[in-house]
Formats: sequence, C-alpha cells, structure tokens
Amino acid sequence: MAVREAGSRSSRGDANGAEAALRTLRARWRRASIAAGWRYPSDWALPEVDVVCASALVKADLADPLGELGRARAASGAGLDETLMDVAALHAVLTDPRLVAANPDATPSRLLRLTALAWADVSTQEIARSEVRESLTGLSTAAYLRTRLGEIYRQADRDGQQVGHVLLTVSIDLSAVVGWSRLMAMVLAADVLRQVFDGGESLALLGPSVAVVLTEREPELAKRSADAQLMLAERLSVDPQLHTLGPVEVRLHRLPPTHDQACELVDSLGRT
Repeated sequence: MAVREAGSRSSRGDANGAEAALRTLRARWRRASIAAGWRYPSDWALPEVDVVCASALVKADLADPLGELGRARAASGAGLDETLMDVAALHAVLTDPRLVAANPDATPSRLLRLTALAWADVSTQEIARSEVRESLTGLSTAAYLRTRLGEIYRQADRDGQQVGHVLLTVSIDLSAVVGWSRLMAMVLAADVLRQVFDGGESLALLGPSVAVVLTEREPELAKRSADAQLMLAERLSVDPQLHTLGPVEVRLHRLPPTHDQACELVDSLGRT
C-alpha cells in the first residue's frame, strides 16, 4: 500500500509540475506577444496555444501545432503580421527565458512559413465564402453558379447520364424606375424565389434585372414557376414605388450538352 501511495503521489507531482510549466510558458509567451504589439490581450488565449506550449515543453516538432494555431488565428480575425509576431514572441521566450522581445528575423523561416500558409488557407476560404453571394439580395453570384454547374455536369458525366437540371430565369422590366427602386425590385424577387424554391436549388443574380434558379426538372416545376411569377407581380403591384414596373417574365431554359456551353448561356442571360 505504501508503495502504491508513493507512486500515486509521484504521478500527481509529475502532472502538477507539467501543468505548472505549461502555465509558466503560456504566461511568458502572452507577455512577450503583448509587448510586441498584440492588440487585444483578451483575444490572445486559444486552445491551440496550449497545444503549442505542450509540444514545446517536450521539444516536439512545432510545425503542426503552429499550423493549427495559424488557422485558429485567421478564423478568430487576427491579421497575418500579428500572427507571425506572436510566433516570433514564442521563439524568443523559448530561446532565452530572459527575453521578452520578439524578433521575427531571428525566428526560423520554416515555422513562419508554415504558420503563414495555414493562416492564408483559412483567410482565402473566408474571402471565397464572402464573394459567393451578392450583398444586397443574398443571392449567389454568377461565378458561383458557374461553379455549381460544373459540379452538376461532372456528376452527370460520371453517371453516364444527361444533365437533369434547367435554368429558370425571372426578369423584370426596370426601365420605368431608377435608383433605389431598381434595387428593391430585385430584393423582392430574391425573397419570392427563396420562398418558392426552398429546397436544394441554387439561386443567383445574373444582372441588374435578372435572377435565376438552377433546379432539377420535376413534376411541380411548372406550378412553382407560375407561383413565383404571380407572387412577385403581386408584391411589386402593392408597392407605391414599384407598381409602374413592366411585366415580370419567367422562363425555363434547357441546359446545353456541355459545361462550357452552359456558362455561355449564363453569360447571355445576364445580358438580357
């Protein structure tokens, strides 16, 4: 029993010592990072920080932990300069316990490069996500629609089948209105399309007066097309700023045999 208790105390002591060492390293790293210019001290601590500290204490390779930290920093909104200065602060405190000044030029380029690549990977994804939707209507952009069409054509080609989708366009004659009223007409159109086509369809804005739905051919498509046209016409007619608009036109377009031809069709529809 005495031996077992001694072993238990030893294990607890080792664990407590490791935890204390981690807290000490984390605190020194945080101080060095703040001294180097970290703008919001309350945002510095992340779970990935502890993983990096734990790896550093056992002298493990920091490449993967710093990569995860770089991704986490990007996701939390930290800039690249700030993220790399943070890594430099870590290197400073690991190199000399007396140092608190970060020096990016003294930090191994490999660690900076891997952290920067990980940060950029997340940032690029965020930018791509922000650019797939038009800000006012919330509809997807024409560029995203082309990407979605590419996925559909590849699926059909893999399955040895023809593409089973069509494009439904909603066009509004905006020649009688100007300024904000033109924008509001398309906002209303987007809202109607989201109500009628509320499944897995892709909705996009192709031009100032043209919205489009990429949808599968199905038995209810003709009815839903008519519903969208009627609902939008009613919405526009009761708005005092929009009741003078021209007719709402809803048309179905068969997709051509190839993706390139489909992209040409999208371009032409956006010019109408």
